[in-house]
Amino acid sequence: MYIHCTDKELAIFNKIAAAAQKLQLPCYVIGGFVRDKIIGRNTKDIDVVCIGDGIELAHAVAQLFSHKPAVNYFKNFGTAQFNIDDVDLEFVGARKESYTYDSRKPQVAAGNLKDDQDRRDFTINALAISLNKDNFGELVDPFNGISDIENKIIKTPLLPAQTFSDDPLRMMRAIRFAAQLNFTIEEKTFIAIGENKERIKIVSGERIADELNKILMCQKPSIGFELLFKTGLLKIIFPQMVDLAGAEYIDGMGHKDNFYHTLQVVDNIAQHTNDLWLRWAAVLHDIAKPATKKFEEGHGWTFHGHEALGGRMVPKIFAKLKLPQNDKMRFVRKLVELHLRPISLTKENITDSAIRRLLFDAGEDFDALMALCNADITSKNKQKVKRFLENFEIVRKRCAEVEASDQLRNWQPPITGELIMETFNLPPGRVVGDLKSAIREAILEGEIPNDHDAAFNFMVEKAKALGIFQQ
Repeated sequence: MYIHCTDKELAIFNKIAAAAQKLQLPCYVIGGFVRDKIIGRNTKDIDVVCIGDGIELAHAVAQLFSHKPAVNYFKNFGTAQFNIDDVDLEFVGARKESYTYDSRKPQVAAGNLKDDQDRRDFTINALAISLNKDNFGELVDPFNGISDIENKIIKTPLLPAQTFSDDPLRMMRAIRFAAQLNFTIEEKTFIAIGENKERIKIVSGERIADELNKILMCQKPSIGFELLFKTGLLKIIFPQMVDLAGAEYIDGMGHKDNFYHTLQVVDNIAQHTNDLWLRWAAVLHDIAKPATKKFEEGHGWTFHGHEALGGRMVPKIFAKLKLPQNDKMRFVRKLVELHLRPISLTKENITDSAIRRLLFDAGEDFDALMALCNADITSKNKQKVKRFLENFEIVRKRCAEVEASDQLRNWQPPITGELIMETFNLPPGRVVGDLKSAIREAILEGEIPNDHDAAFNFMVEKAKALGIFQQ
């Protein structure tokens, strides 16, 4: 089978082949590069396996380039890496692996090419291309991975139960590749994931988070999340999301399945943004609905306060999933807490005060919030969707008008706490906070414009009313 490589890639392979021949180390390009070339995906990562010392080969190859890139190597793992012309090259000696039941870290020994291909996670990742003089460019495909690529199948080279028991992260990788490539997981492999799902508990939270993020960044993330759900993995790694599943009926009145609604929202947002954290906001926007669900006679199902409770849940979920506890988390929390606000504005006469408060609370994340709200419209009723989108456009227009005059999206108080203390000779304390809050409320209510002089005059009058006399 012919695999097209660029001139740059071919030049790199010729250098690797020359160095390997000089060292008398048989070597091969293996894994994801070969798979992606066959599929037609762009790739800048090249993995090279040699029968011998991969670190020695990496240093020899680096010396053949004019500017001799620095080689990063890890003696304990027998791997080496360097970047050349925006291509990441990684070298490793062929090895065979054995595992203990309580760890996904293998015991490693030197091996041949077959040993190395046997230890690969999936047949589509076990393909190798020879860089040896006698058969340069020949494809080595012991598990018929080419056929699996053609048929869009994910399956393991060896028995799936053994593959997943050895390294349980491979279960999530199977699902991630299915989502990324739009492949189907072979039935035996899929069943084995369900049977071995408890093994995921020995995998670090950081590695699980990395796979979740990759699934979430797929073109259609719902594929991966639904597979995680159906295999039972999601219940173990992210039970709050599983709690969204199912619809309950009383007196013929039911609510939608919030799990599948969430998947639709995530797919919707994925069509418009590659912002990982905006996608996480879509995942979590209704996360508190199970905890707030109530049936009210004559009205039906309600989820009052789910946005506020959901916001409070975000830091704990991020901590559990080993996601960052920084401004990324705070961004997600803000969007979860605010995601109903624009919708509520479409159901009432929009006052400038309500618009100001939305702009103030959303700040620089207003556009992200509106994108989430648009994605949250998942009704099958096309007229209903059309009406909501039209209403959102009205809200956007009103927000633009108010923002043009009041400049509240990146609002900075025109009167600082320091100025209040200096003006009235006050120490830090509640009185200073009360004055700042009063100024903010006056601006949001439209009582005074958002400028220094108006705010200063208001502050003085408010201070008099509070019995604070200017010094």
